[in-house]
Amino acid sequence: MKINELRPGASGVTIRARVINKSDPREVTTRYGARNVADVTLGDESGKISMSLWGDDINTVNIGDTIEVSNGYVNEFRGNPQLNSGKFGKITVVEKGEGEAGEPEGDAEV
Repeated sequence: MKINELRPGASGVTIRARVINKSDPREVTTRYGARNVADVTLGDESGKISMSLWGDDINTVNIGDTIEVSNGYVNEFRGNPQLNSGKFGKITVVEKGEGEAGEPEGDAEV
């Protein structure tokens, strides 16, 4: 599935995209108490979509990574579609990007 095919109300979504942007984490109060959240922008050749990362997912995903979101869903937030992994979805880093502090691989001296 491509980003331009995502519509609010879609569920069971599996998508692979690159992390284009990531905000600094912030603490928000939910009905379950205080939690950390960061927003990312995902992109593929068809478009871009925002996604919120909660808790441990914040530190596993970095700018430049290619991730796969499986069993996600799409809702609408402030008039724009937003991808969510939710309680039953999964976020997997398929390919690590260089990120903000990426180190080149394979350059060790012998």
